[in-house]
Amino acid sequence: MARTKQLINREVSWLHFNERVLQEAMDVSNPLIERLKFLGIFSNNRDEFFRVRVATVKRMIQVEKSKGDKLKYNPKKVLKEILDIVEEQEKKFTNTFFLLREEMGRNNIVFVDEESLDEEQGINIQKYFNSKVRPYLFPIMLKNLNRPNTLRDGSIFLLVELKDSTGKLSDDYSIIMVPTDHLPRFVPLRDKDGKQYIIMLDDVMRYSMSEIFSPFGFDTFKSYTIKLTRDAELDMDEDISKSFVEIMSDSIKKRKKGDPVRFVYDKEIPEMLLQRLIQKLNISEIDNLRGGGKYHNFRDFMSFPKMGSKKLINPKTPALSHKSLPQHISILSVVRNQDILLHYPYQSFQYIVDLLREAAIDPQVRAIKMTFYRAARDSNVINALINAARNGKNVTVFLEIQARFDEEANIYWAERLSEEGVKIIKTLPGFKVHAKLLLIRRKENGENIYYTNISTGNFNESTAKVYADDSLLTANQSIAREVNTLFHLFEQPYNPPRFKHLLVAPYYMRDTYIRLLNAEIKNKREGKEAWVKIKLNSLVDEKIIRKLYQVSRAGVKIDIICRGICRLIPQVKGLSENITVISVVDKYLEHSRIFIFANGGNPKYFTGSADWMVRNFDHRFEVITPIYDEQLQQETMDLFSLQWSDNVKSRLVNVEPFNQYRKSNSKKQIRSQVEIYEYLKGKHG
Repeated sequence: MARTKQLINREVSWLHFNERVLQEAMDVSNPLIERLKFLGIFSNNRDEFFRVRVATVKRMIQVEKSKGDKLKYNPKKVLKEILDIVEEQEKKFTNTFFLLREEMGRNNIVFVDEESLDEEQGINIQKYFNSKVRPYLFPIMLKNLNRPNTLRDGSIFLLVELKDSTGKLSDDYSIIMVPTDHLPRFVPLRDKDGKQYIIMLDDVMRYSMSEIFSPFGFDTFKSYTIKLTRDAELDMDEDISKSFVEIMSDSIKKRKKGDPVRFVYDKEIPEMLLQRLIQKLNISEIDNLRGGGKYHNFRDFMSFPKMGSKKLINPKTPALSHKSLPQHISILSVVRNQDILLHYPYQSFQYIVDLLREAAIDPQVRAIKMTFYRAARDSNVINALINAARNGKNVTVFLEIQARFDEEANIYWAERLSEEGVKIIKTLPGFKVHAKLLLIRRKENGENIYYTNISTGNFNESTAKVYADDSLLTANQSIAREVNTLFHLFEQPYNPPRFKHLLVAPYYMRDTYIRLLNAEIKNKREGKEAWVKIKLNSLVDEKIIRKLYQVSRAGVKIDIICRGICRLIPQVKGLSENITVISVVDKYLEHSRIFIFANGGNPKYFTGSADWMVRNFDHRFEVITPIYDEQLQQETMDLFSLQWSDNVKSRLVNVEPFNQYRKSNSKKQIRSQVEIYEYLKGKHG
């Protein structure tokens, strides 16, 4: 395994995380359709991994070849290990898919393909093809494919072999994109004999090839699925005559035609045809070529339709209310008197929309400021900001244009907001604003009073239904005024002030954590209470990891819940034996960050948007806020403890064998996401 004695390679660690997602598809205790969706999540994750991380490793190999640079690790060795792990995971994935198809059949949901349709189904598919599918099909003849970047990243294509049974025409070949951008990948057919039937869009096309090509004299067709994954890192030009938005827009267009990093295909393609295609697409030996089955792009299973009985999907869990925020009450008036901590998706994100709606029409509210990293497609949050601007409020938005894979949407929203009179703070080349901040300025008794919301997750009502995040609402003026200072800093980032309460990157965040960890070492030596509890998504930063090892060697117990990448190796004698790392993967994506330090018996609590990664500490504007309210501190500790006690969905991280489920002495099964829901229901119900 790619590791030093003290660190695991981050790419390998990420693959371990994605295997935990695959485990959820394999877990028979999960409802059947939810297991299919986990296959889709796994596949989507892996595509992005190849677009970004594998593409980076391959560039490292090219740099090493051209310049002979000595890198910190051997990129060729890492790439080989990546591909070996991916191959093993692919075997598990394929086996799981076929098992799930069999299980669906036992639940009267039947997949059919172009060869198993009966006469009635065939007639209906033909009608569907001509009315819905055909308008989106634009075949390219293989002999005319002269530009290697013609095939779009991430889409699936059918490579069609065209034959004439009479022998009058020479064989020909065509490529057609499967139009999943416009049509669902899964097409339900009419129920029959108590069974529900479903066919994939690619098979609809296979069945109907004669509709496209028979006018040209062909009557025999064979179709093979192919898919290219391309390098997704943006290649930014330095044309100073262009605005940053123009540069980003151009770069996004280039991304769709980036260099190939992976090519997957139906292994039934004749070898001669495959080689011809590889040559046409300019695919090199370093690109990962993988022959597979008939179907690719399993990410579409994330949107698999609801079918069959209710037991095949997760039961609905209605969003809980917060006892301090009943309907028809001013949220601002409540927050003026007490801090509020919301927990999505257990509690409703609608509170934030309602808060913005209230601020938009409150005559005493003068200004609203907000950061956006990823906005929802039909964002009620942005609509509320537009309404506030129309109501005469001074609305300022920092909308991060550089949010990977959301650049196009964010450019659209930036232009839309600007048209409505919202002030857009320009993006900061070289830095991303990842902090999740909302600030409301209200005139009260002639004085400016600030209300702020600091969240671990995006202001996105769609992801708030599936991402488990924490969101602090406070009118603590010490915190809120520092948030206001930070917004000024976004506009003039050249003279950073000192922050007394907030931990702010890229300035003092890492140093502050190191001071807090050093204090735990000191307290342990002095016989005081000393421990650390951390929950985050990624633990990568080497300076922090080495400090955690030092804290462990001092005898301080460290509990870490890390969902994704973790380079730290726990439970190594003499190095990290006091560190335990677990990961929880369940129906909600664990996304919150919590940091608790014993501090000699007077614990310090923090939450916010930043993981412990180099990019978060050094290349992003991030905010971590203290939690000062004692009741919210206890609530935070309770929620951490519930997750730490999980013995159903938690796995040990970086302990061989990898991703083993964590065992517990408790006779009770504790599934933390269920327990958290019940805890909040009991507290606020």
